[in-house]
Amino acid sequence: MDAVNLLGFDLPGLAAYCEQLGEKKFRATQLFRWIHQKGASDFEQMSDLAKSLREKLAGRALIRGLDVISEHVSADGTIKWLFDVGAGNAVEAVFIPEDDRGTLCISSQAGCAVGCRFCSTGHQGFSRNLTTAEIVAQLWFAEHNLRQRQNTDERVISNVVMMGMGEPLQNYDQLVPALRTMLDDHGYGLSRRRVTVSTSGVVPMIDRLREDCPVALAVSLHAPTDPLRDQLVPLNKKYPIAELLDACNRYLEKAPRDFITFEYCMLQEVNDAPEQARELVKLLKHRVNCKVNLIPFNPFPASGLVRSTNARVQAFAVVLVQAGIVTTVRKTRGDDIDAACGQLAGEVQDRTRAHIRMVRAPVTVAKST
Repeated sequence: MDAVNLLGFDLPGLAAYCEQLGEKKFRATQLFRWIHQKGASDFEQMSDLAKSLREKLAGRALIRGLDVISEHVSADGTIKWLFDVGAGNAVEAVFIPEDDRGTLCISSQAGCAVGCRFCSTGHQGFSRNLTTAEIVAQLWFAEHNLRQRQNTDERVISNVVMMGMGEPLQNYDQLVPALRTMLDDHGYGLSRRRVTVSTSGVVPMIDRLREDCPVALAVSLHAPTDPLRDQLVPLNKKYPIAELLDACNRYLEKAPRDFITFEYCMLQEVNDAPEQARELVKLLKHRVNCKVNLIPFNPFPASGLVRSTNARVQAFAVVLVQAGIVTTVRKTRGDDIDAACGQLAGEVQDRTRAHIRMVRAPVTVAKST
């Protein structure tokens, strides 16, 4: 029988596992703290566990992270790790240090099946979902590796964003236990406000997340109309904008923040005209309490797209701000190591023939000025 990787259990799951071993539930809490708060991987280190339990665990369980294939450090301090997840697949995670926070961007899939036009990950295709253990392992490694580097016992990572490779809500059953481990006070103790799930708009799963584990929500919008969003975010054909906004309003009923973040990747002469900004205002204002995050596009050859000029980005932002919509322009971090938004590609044994499927005609849009 294969040993069980304990990184795959949230605390209730670990308690159930300990009961199967004939142990009391409180042992699970001790074990959980050793794994996640102290970064232990050797049961012999766990000095307050009964020797009999340590012997049981040594024969049946393990704590195994992911092998690091490479590490790249940006000039701005951003760190990108490439993790081996087997069978020729690798995923990326990115740590972004700031003065008031440390943010880790985590992957949920090897590749992505959504195929957004502007995203490098989507052009790599899709291989498989990550397990809960593989999702948590990215945080487990990064947190304790950074503590060692900084020679501190204090928490380094204050924010987690599920914005790496993959569509998190298409890997829902593995995602939720990972989120619960991040939030658990015996684990990483992160606030629900500081854990963000980013989605391209999987409406039924937004509703499920609201009930099961409501954290901060970011929605990849990228267009003010269905015809344009159909081209940029193919999932829109299944869950159009009106249905998506309705789901966002339902989510706000239990969300830890009183707004939804809408991500909007700025594409030159595709979705960045002032008229499109006005359409976005008309779409969002008085319909859903939100913040809009304008993201500079990070070009890659297969996209056929160009980054909006700073002048067009600022002009777009002015329209939103003047209409009373809270708007930020994301600062690009880690683009010199391909760690910026939309650049994570990893290595994917594609099962979806993305290199053929995503060869498309140019995006068509009426160009306003």
